[in-house]
Amino acid sequence: MNAKYIGDDANTKKAIVRLLEALEIPRNGVLLIHSSFKGLSRAGFRAETVLKVLTNYLEPGTLLMPSMSWRSVNLESPFFDELSTPSITGVLSEVFRTQFATHRSLHPTHSVSGRGNLADSILSTHFLDDTPCSERSPWGLLDDNDAYIMLLGVEMDSCTLVHHVEETMAPNLYLHPTEMRQRYLCRDRHDREIEVYTRRHLRLNRNFWQFEDRLAESGKVGRQLIEDVWVRAFNAKDMVDVITKHLQAFPDGTMARPGERSKLM
Repeated sequence: MNAKYIGDDANTKKAIVRLLEALEIPRNGVLLIHSSFKGLSRAGFRAETVLKVLTNYLEPGTLLMPSMSWRSVNLESPFFDELSTPSITGVLSEVFRTQFATHRSLHPTHSVSGRGNLADSILSTHFLDDTPCSERSPWGLLDDNDAYIMLLGVEMDSCTLVHHVEETMAPNLYLHPTEMRQRYLCRDRHDREIEVYTRRHLRLNRNFWQFEDRLAESGKVGRQLIEDVWVRAFNAKDMVDVITKHLQAFPDGTMARPGERSKLM
């Protein structure tokens, strides 16, 4: 995978399919991708071509990407439109949302876009709870659907699945209190408008990298290099199990300790 890339569709297909196979991503499975496309773009890859290969590879399965809008949808602008509200999660996810996705979960801050046989069932119940990554959100349904998570050009601090376990195990440590939940108006692609209430995450120094390290110790994290871009993949259920066990012992266990690698999020 380190040979010099030549930017055409045939080489893109070979490179991306080889990557997915090396990471043992099943074609009929569920894959959620967090991404930064800068490295692949510099190497000559085009987002549209990469997405074409990904959707073809997962044609029997389901492809998901975050399409979050927590920065632009807020109390000053409390409206979310499934089709027109842009995402803030990178070029690849925005091209996927606008050109490839057939569904997007209805949530003002933490929506997910998708296509494939399970996209509707995974994305259709996000608005029902008042926390962003609840059991009925796409983030909460990943482990139920034996999904895989890929980190393409990003690291564990981008892994929103960790927030799901935080919300499940210790919501009052990681979220604003219920009395501070915020009201939003969300419009779906059929022009139906729904009131959605959500509690925002507290901005805390977190250490998500520790969970990749713990999972890697048991050989359950795949790592591949494509050009100069590191790609990691793991099963969502495996990651949920690791985080859950840690938070059972230490409810504040995602918060960074002095001297640990951390990020405010």
